This record gives sequence, structure tokens and C-alpha cells, in this order.
Amino acid sequence: MQGRRLLCAATVVLAVFAPARGTGQQAPSSHVLREGEELTYNVRYGPFDLGSVRIKTLSRSQAQASVRYECKALIDSYPKVPFVDLHAVFESILDTAFFSHRFIGKLKQDDRWDFSRYLFDYPRHLAYLEKGEHDTAVTKRDTVSVDAAFQDGLSLFFYARDQLFSGKTVDVPTMINEQKVNTRIEFLGKRDGVEIDAVDYPVDVVGFEGHAEFVGIFGLTGGFEGWFSNDEARVPIMAKMKVIIGSVTIELMQWKRQGWTPPKSKG
Repeated sequence: MQGRRLLCAATVVLAVFAPARGTGQQAPSSHVLREGEELTYNVRYGPFDLGSVRIKTLSRSQAQASVRYECKALIDSYPKVPFVDLHAVFESILDTAFFSHRFIGKLKQDDRWDFSRYLFDYPRHLAYLEKGEHDTAVTKRDTVSVDAAFQDGLSLFFYARDQLFSGKTVDVPTMINEQKVNTRIEFLGKRDGVEIDAVDYPVDVVGFEGHAEFVGIFGLTGGFEGWFSNDEARVPIMAKMKVIIGSVTIELMQWKRQGWTPPKSKG
């Protein structure tokens, strides 16, 4: 049970990461997927730094009738943080419509790595699920029906970036812990400026909020809000996740994306 909650927590971290309603501007084009992009975030609870999230866009390939991207996330608690020992790796293959085709999630438990694998077969409306331990030993297999294109714990991060300026409220079908759930996101389109330690000026951002149908460690309620860069890259700049006694903050601290820097707020 603890491992499932840790994996849920890791997924929530990633999740929070039309012209926009109320911005009075034309929505910039979406250029979210770019090979070589690497974004690193600090996770903080109040004044305490808990860990880091590093998200990479690794490669681009042609598969059947679609272009697909391989992406990876590494989530690690910092050494010597009391009561927190979280190490997870997510790997996802998604297409340019931002739907998942394959997902592998690995979670370190003591000295072993447990895993979940999902393979989506959309023409047959099926998803093939595997759960196991020690990287290779499968302990459970299942096949479930899917009547829509699904997100996984990593592809959801990119889907939210693409939809930032949509002005919609969406219930996103998501596969988490071998279960079909919904992630509701309200793309409010509210333009704002946020301050982060990585730059010495407020960053021009567009905000949204949402709720996930699962509860994680630290008392996560599933509620979250985020602020992504107001430009074509739509890079997640900051997010907050609600917990019982406050909130966890995820803040961009390093980035590698050719030609990109956080846009400066004019407000």
C-alpha cells in the first residue's frame, strides 16, 4: 500500500505540471515536444526541500501513421530528508496528439524496483497491463477495455502543456495503478506573473487548476494548480498540490531547451 501511495504521489507531481480567457492575447502556437528538452524541478513543503523531478524528451520517431516521442521522468527525494524515501522512474511513448501508447513506471522499494507496464492498443480498444517486481518478474497481468485515448502518469504532463490555452474544463481518462480514473483540469486562461529562485524577474505565466481521482503520500488530496510559461513552449514554471496541513510547491530550477528562457512578465 505504501508503494502504491508513493507512485500516486509521483504521478500527481507530474500532473500539475483559446486565446487564453481573460488575457486579451492570441494564444501562441503549441511547440511543446522538442527533442533534448530537460526540465528540473525542486519539490518543497513549506521551508523544507523534499526532492527533485527531472523530465526529459529523449527521441522522436515515426510509428505507423503517427510521430511519437519517448519521454522520461526521474523523481527522487533528497538524501537525509526525514520520513521520505521516494525514487521513481516513468517512461512514456506519446504521439503528437498527446496520448499515451506505452508506459513503464518503476518504484524503488527497499532494495528492489517494482514496476507497472501499460500498452495501449487503440484499434482494438484494449490496454494490456502488467505489474511486477525486480524489474522483470511479472506478478500480475490484465487486459482492460478502453473507449477513449488515455493518459499515463507522464504523458499527462505534456497533455496539460498542449491544452494550456484551450479555455476548457476537461475530464482526462488516465491509467494509474492499473486502474482507469479521471483527472479533471480547468484551463482558466488566467495570465499572471510568478517569482522563482532561478531567475531575477517575475515570469509571464498562464494558470490552471484541477483535481485527480487518487490520494497520495503526505496527505495529498488530489487538488492542484499550476502556472505554465506564456509562450509556445508552455513550460511548467510552478505548481502547488494541496495537502492536509498546507501545500507542496514544485518550482522550475534548471532547464535545457534550445533558444528558450522563461518569459518576463510585463505586469
